[in-house]
Amino acid sequence: MIQQNPACPSPHWLTRDQLIEAPDTVVLEWLFHEDSLTRRLTRLSHDGFSVMPLFEGWQRLRADECAALDLADGSEGWVREVYLLGHGEKWVFARSVAGRAALERDGLHMDELGTRSLGELLFSDRAFARGPLQICQYPALWLPNADVAPGLWGRRSCFSRGPLSILVAEVFLPTVWHAIHHIADSHQERR
Repeated sequence: MIQQNPACPSPHWLTRDQLIEAPDTVVLEWLFHEDSLTRRLTRLSHDGFSVMPLFEGWQRLRADECAALDLADGSEGWVREVYLLGHGEKWVFARSVAGRAALERDGLHMDELGTRSLGELLFSDRAFARGPLQICQYPALWLPNADVAPGLWGRRSCFSRGPLSILVAEVFLPTVWHAIHHIADSHQERR
């Protein structure tokens, strides 16, 4: 579980048209790609994709999460933190949260996912509608200790089904950019 640091201010989550200074084209394309990140990472890793759970349980949600889910500040919710791996290497840190009352009424059992991808569940259930993607440079203090680094790009979007909303944030670690550039370089060499 990531320790919440009250001294760490919430980042400014921005939609694509709110960006003043955009990251490079490859980064921008990955951050705002609408398809399932799980499917995309599975293709990138040639089916070497897996999920490593870090934490799952009830906890007080951060202020930016409460605001995105339209919950009262300090509300409790289900938190799931995982690494998305390519060939056993940590590529993405993901944090998914849902408000307690809505999750309990809906009956979705996020606590039973284990090493399965939440993204696959959300994208395979047509009842879930995805809200707009937002990006930011994710606060280093919100990352697992082993991956604390400034300036890492993260994105988030809210998946809704009736009164249930699940906020999914994904932070791209330097290792995934190396893998993306390595694949791009390999394709260039074959031409």
